[in-house]
This record gives sequence, C-alpha cells and structure tokens, in this order.
Amino acid sequence: MSHYFHTPEGPGHRRDVYAHVWDLDLTLVAADGVFSGGRLDPGTAVLLRETEPPEGVTRLLDLGCGFGPIAVALALRVPGASVDAVDVNERAIDLTRLNAERHGVADRVRVGTPAEMDPDVRYDEIWSNPPIRIGKPALHDLLTTWLARLAPTGVARLVVGKNLGADSLARWLSEAGWAVTRAASSKGYRVLEVRPGGPSRD
Repeated sequence: MSHYFHTPEGPGHRRDVYAHVWDLDLTLVAADGVFSGGRLDPGTAVLLRETEPPEGVTRLLDLGCGFGPIAVALALRVPGASVDAVDVNERAIDLTRLNAERHGVADRVRVGTPAEMDPDVRYDEIWSNPPIRIGKPALHDLLTTWLARLAPTGVARLVVGKNLGADSLARWLSEAGWAVTRAASSKGYRVLEVRPGGPSRD
C-alpha cells in the first residue's frame, strides 16, 4: 500500500504547485507524503478538464482530497456550496485547510477524516480520484459507503486509469445497482459519472 494512505512523520518538504482549473489559476501548497505531492495529478487534471463546474448545488464532497485542488476549485467556482474534503492522511488534511485559507474559502471547505464527517449529510455531487491502489475489497467498501450518501438526484464524478481497472470498476458499480456513464476518456483515464439506480451506458 502506498505511503500516502498513512500520515507521514515530520513536517515534510512543502512546495507550491500551480494549476489552471476551469478558469482559475491556483497556487496550492503540496508536500511529500501526500498523493501527488509535487504536481496536479494527471488523473485529477483530466477529471477537471473534461467536466464543467457544478451549478445549482449546495453540498459537495471531495473524496480523497490530497492537498485539496478539487475542493478548493469547487468552493471557488460554486460560491453557494459547502464542500466536505475527506482524507485519511493528516498531512493532506492540514494542506487542504491551508489551501482553502490561502484562496479565501476556508469558511465553506470542511476538511477532516471520514469519521469526522456527518454520516447523515447527502451530497449533490461527489468528486474523486479514488485510491485504486488500496485494493478492490477496500475500494469497493469505500465507494459503497460514500456513494450511499448521494442525494437521490446526485452524481459522483470519478476518474480512474484504464490500466488500473476503470472498465472493471464501471462494471462492478453497474452490477451493484448504480447507473454508470463513461463521460470522457483522455490520456489513459476514464471519467465515470455514477448515479443512484437506472441503466448504465457508455
């Protein structure tokens, strides 16, 4: 299991990461010991490039937030929404808080571990570059838990590498009763849209 699924020791070497997301130029603080701690991950970049920012929503979730690029971008582009940002890595949580503060959205970005999130909240949208490398059983448990927190008309937007099992994950989600759409395919990644119930389609 990769090291960024656990909280590393020490402060870590921090660095600025620059990212153009939608129409935003972001300068984010990243560090060793978190997912893609030196740049915007290519999968996350595909997810954000191939999708439009949400409209008319109030509750959003960044699942596996890392240092916070998705959570910060969502909060900036959807000023009426509250964003929950979840990670198991305390350094990632600290960095996401710092980046939310840096971009003036700390009042609407709630960052914490899964156990610190209200299980009764229902999300209009879930955004995630899910941790495929934790293994199928753990990944399936993670997605089962959080997708169940979608609102009835909600959607989850997931980016998964083709070589990491994007298509098999889409099949599993469909067999589990979710409506799965392949919304985009770019640079070796699939962007999947997952909704409660209904048929799946490519």
